[in-house]
Amino acid sequence: MSGVVYLVGAGPGAPDLLTLRAARVLARADVVFHDALVHPEVVALAQRAQIFAVGKRCGAHSTAQRFIHKRLIDAARKHAVVVRLKGGDPLLFGRAQEELDALREAGIACEIVPGVSAAFAASAALGISLTERGLARSVAFATPRASAAHASSDWAAGALAADTAALYMASEHAAEIARTLIARGKSPETPVVVVENASLASQREHAATLAELAAEPPLLTGGPALLLIGPPYRRVLAARASATRRRAQASSK
Repeated sequence: MSGVVYLVGAGPGAPDLLTLRAARVLARADVVFHDALVHPEVVALAQRAQIFAVGKRCGAHSTAQRFIHKRLIDAARKHAVVVRLKGGDPLLFGRAQEELDALREAGIACEIVPGVSAAFAASAALGISLTERGLARSVAFATPRASAAHASSDWAAGALAADTAALYMASEHAAEIARTLIARGKSPETPVVVVENASLASQREHAATLAELAAEPPLLTGGPALLLIGPPYRRVLAARASATRRRAQASSK
């Protein structure tokens, strides 16, 4: 028997941002291998499936990638519908290509079900377009993180070339990232918003300029976070300044 492996995007966190196609595939699944950050309510949609956690979190014990490949291949040889459930969109910083290559080499059929990525959910929650007309005509998705097995890429070049940048897996080194961008020519007054737990009730935002972020990074709770950088986010800084003025006026009365 040779089943189909579906690489399914679970979205940024909130269960109701899952696509209809993803929900239908999960309902048919015989086996599900899910990431650490997938919401339990999304996993619960696979009511008839065997469930296995194979997530990866920075600084925590995680499943080796080659072992994930083997488990997917073995499962597809025993079951009709196998789901590899990934946070956000499978094709954006999800190591999907490695899994696709391993499956195809083994002769296993695979399909991809896209998901909502965190950058879109975070900007939606802020009510700000990534590509505001007149301010931003290009967007870069980048990550400064690289595994020990791969040479680090010049992530900053992409972030500097685009009007808007969304930096994934970057919050732990936010101050260093801000200093790097400034040193390479980005204006210290460039707006940046650090968004943690995008789309969830626990979402938190920290707005600053690059200079402020370089001097004092935000205190986060440990949830997944990303940096949104660029002129569209001046609106967030303006709202922060307005709120500060209102508090000052209220305290002076």
